[in-house]
Amino acid sequence: MNPDDLKYHKEHTWVKVSGRKATIGITAYAQDALGDIVYIDLPEVDIDIEANSEIGEIESTKATSSLISPLSGRVIEVNEDLSESPEIINDDPYGKGWIAILEIDDVSELDDLMDVSEYEKYVEEEVR
Repeated sequence: MNPDDLKYHKEHTWVKVSGRKATIGITAYAQDALGDIVYIDLPEVDIDIEANSEIGEIESTKATSSLISPLSGRVIEVNEDLSESPEIINDDPYGKGWIAILEIDDVSELDDLMDVSEYEKYVEEEVR
């Protein structure tokens, strides 16, 4: 079940906004498709990133996948717990499995993201 207070990107990342800060992670659909996550390459703190650009990689027992940022901004924090225990993402993708926090450059980019019903329809179409 995807939380309805988040915004979703077509590359299966989610965003939770609080003021000008955005917490990002991967969706339950993404972690399920990847399988058991064994490693995550986290972005560096204090780097500027662009929306739709790769900010890291996630490795699972099945595949390696690029981590795509849903928004532009500066990375102000990363979830260091994932370095030691990347499987947290499998257990709690919308909570303890968050990946990074950005200081948002342009809040209007949020308009390009999907709400929960749009995302669920997108996933349904992708699965076919």
